Amino acid sequence: MSGDLYITRVRPMGEAATNLTVRDGRIVAYGEAAPPGVEVIDGGDAILIPGLVEAHTHLDKTLLGMGWYRNEVGPRLIDKIENERAEKKRLGIDPARQSARQAILSVSHGSTAIRSHVDVDTEVGLSGIEGVLRTRETYRDIVDIEIVAFPQSGMLIRPGTVELMEQALRLGAHVIGGLDPSAIDRDPKGHLDVIFRLAERFGVPVDVHLHEPAELGAFSMELIIERTRALGMQGQVTISHAFCLGMADQDYVANLIDALAEAKVHILTTAPASRPVPPVKRLVEAGVVVAAGSDGVRDTWGPYGNADMLERAVLVGMRNNFRRDDEVALALDTCTTGGARLMGLEDYGLAPGCKADLVLLDGETLAEAVVSRAPRRVVIKGGRVVARNGRSLVEVA
Repeated sequence: MSGDLYITRVRPMGEAATNLTVRDGRIVAYGEAAPPGVEVIDGGDAILIPGLVEAHTHLDKTLLGMGWYRNEVGPRLIDKIENERAEKKRLGIDPARQSARQAILSVSHGSTAIRSHVDVDTEVGLSGIEGVLRTRETYRDIVDIEIVAFPQSGMLIRPGTVELMEQALRLGAHVIGGLDPSAIDRDPKGHLDVIFRLAERFGVPVDVHLHEPAELGAFSMELIIERTRALGMQGQVTISHAFCLGMADQDYVANLIDALAEAKVHILTTAPASRPVPPVKRLVEAGVVVAAGSDGVRDTWGPYGNADMLERAVLVGMRNNFRRDDEVALALDTCTTGGARLMGLEDYGLAPGCKADLVLLDGETLAEAVVSRAPRRVVIKGGRVVARNGRSLVEVA
């Protein structure tokens, strides 16, 4: 448990095979002889990548391990929001237990960092925040969890929510979240006034769910960009989903992409099948940080999801019509480096000096490793093995 390892025959990002020395939880060197007395792992010519990053999910909502949920929810966003609020109590969803189940599943698939949006509203209060904070502390040695205080049911339309959002930050939430300033709260200026005021007051980043389509979403996006510039928050603001960037008016999209790049506003995509999606390649080429996430995993919103960020890379690739090997590698980048940059993870990567948060993948090339999605051979967190052959070495406490 010292965080010291020697890994033979690994191929960093699919390149030539080498040996890797890890000391005190950090990458020390490649190609050196094995130091005495350390655990040796035979990499078997596996591809070595930095830990996968789950940059957008909802740990407090999953129904993993609770039996099958019969979904008969209406098609609108508000239908899903209201149904979930009622079902949380009826089903007895325990945020600590459920977030632990999903976090451990994520680890088994190679995620070493998670950003979770956690509901804050006047019915559940801060129970979700408290539960995920417990999970974060309990499993801190196997995964880093960052918590977003998220007003899923709306904020201004539900009096008392703003005060709860502030309390969530005082409890230890790391990011302030927002939700559809125009479509849900119906007061984009008021909504963003609150979000950015709290961000400035507590010195935390912002992450806004923006499901609003086309021109409505673009209007909200422009307001977010304006706030980012005015408050000097470049590099600290994320827009999640950003469906409006997939609208038909490509001239408008081009202007939005330029503005996002100039303000250093990040984009998070979940690559959904049923909505327009942000154009990942265009955004990255413009200099915008793009990350990916699972969103909900088997919850009252939908039955899908398994917290596997290699599968998410496949979905990003398919929704962006990525076919070339270098494009598939770009899809993987949204689930590794892109997520790390969005979350501000320090010392992330494969260079000497970086934290030894690592995954060994089977495959001849990165593209093959992504599309085949074989069980992760080894997952390493801080120089310690935390999962082997697709199974976490830690169980729910």
